[in-house]
Amino acid sequence: MMDEIRVLSPTAILGYGFPVASFEEGLRREPHVIAVDGGSTDPGPYYLGAGKSFTQRQAVKRDLQLLIKAALDRRIPLIIGTAGGSGARPHVEWTWEIVEDILNETRQSASVAVIFSDVPKALIVEMIKQGRTSTCGPLEGLTPEVVAAASHVVAQMGVEPFIKALQAGADIILAGRAYDPAAFAALPIMRGFDAGLALHMGKILECAAIAAVPGSGSDCLFGRLQKDSFILEALNPARQCTEMSVAAHTLYEKSDPYLLPGPGGTLDLNSTKFRALPGGRVEVSGTRLVPTPTFTVKLEGARAIGFRTISIAGVRDPIMIDQIDSILAAVRQRVQDNFAELKDYFLQFRCYGKNGVMGDLEPTPNPGHELGIVIECVAESQEVANTICGFARSTLLHHGYPGRKSTAGNLAFPYSPSDFPAGEVFEFCVHHLMELDDPAEIFSMEWRVVK
Repeated sequence: MMDEIRVLSPTAILGYGFPVASFEEGLRREPHVIAVDGGSTDPGPYYLGAGKSFTQRQAVKRDLQLLIKAALDRRIPLIIGTAGGSGARPHVEWTWEIVEDILNETRQSASVAVIFSDVPKALIVEMIKQGRTSTCGPLEGLTPEVVAAASHVVAQMGVEPFIKALQAGADIILAGRAYDPAAFAALPIMRGFDAGLALHMGKILECAAIAAVPGSGSDCLFGRLQKDSFILEALNPARQCTEMSVAAHTLYEKSDPYLLPGPGGTLDLNSTKFRALPGGRVEVSGTRLVPTPTFTVKLEGARAIGFRTISIAGVRDPIMIDQIDSILAAVRQRVQDNFAELKDYFLQFRCYGKNGVMGDLEPTPNPGHELGIVIECVAESQEVANTICGFARSTLLHHGYPGRKSTAGNLAFPYSPSDFPAGEVFEFCVHHLMELDDPAEIFSMEWRVVK
């Protein structure tokens, strides 16, 4: 067994960019693999539901040009997880087109393993009937009707599909939705390193230099996995890893400070230790993986619920600001009265400067000297959304209130046109667990060779 395995993480999400100098510093450390996370559910359900990437093609291509050349020149694998932002087939194919363009333009050859994470709806329905799905969070139990309504359903793959591709000799692995640490932990686990430490290191590396001080999602991080520990190092001299920054990132996106569930097991952090090393490095030890009795993967799906229109306006009148709650309530009532026949719509006003971010949870609810108001309507059609939003906007613009001094208008609009049809709206409807007999059974793989 090797003494250590070295993993280079260039950026928090493919397309977020990274300094070339940091990347070259990582390459000088002779990594065994370059791995990068391609997506997240953080931007919300639209991108999964619509099958579109939340990163831009030109930005993704810029990153991939550097990553592909470095990996192929050094004959080390490049592993991409959750391609295209959400990891469904449209996202994977979108990323593949970029990879193919780069290989053709640079006349490089590569064997690319493309792994899909889309789950057939018929299979999920059968698993529901067998009682092999369960809740994961606040949603109710999964039903066939919910599955049918989802435009895309993906499963978070673990390390197993990546390992199959590596064992088969892939130069580049382009994967659909994946457990975030999996792309980083696959090669170490395949080489016999401790799975708990490999996954913990992957958990931190997937966000790259966010785990450093000062943190950045657009800079590189380097990991060295050894027999009983791993060492993290920022590659930009302006950043360093500290015990606090690495420990804090271990808590990132976790509901339990000591347990982190994933496909096939839970990371137990009760005995984890963080130790500062010279040169802005941190050594981590003690993490272990506790296998679960059954292997489960998380399913993610989104369904369309309507169409959105928004309008953005500013308010500077202190008299209006003082009465804004009653004014907005009156405008809402006026909309309801005028369109009594329209029932299936959602209208809301977000007042930035008055609890616009936290709502009722805001601890300091005093309004500012100006408000930014976002008027939003979601309805069954774009036409209805346009109608309700436009009427709410014009009503609020000319609404009379006690003490008003100007009748020309209450709102300042930064844009013309003032209303923005935003298209389809999606919501997460599948966020559940599903049991598998084989960790790789539902993740189909295709080989695409560019010569």
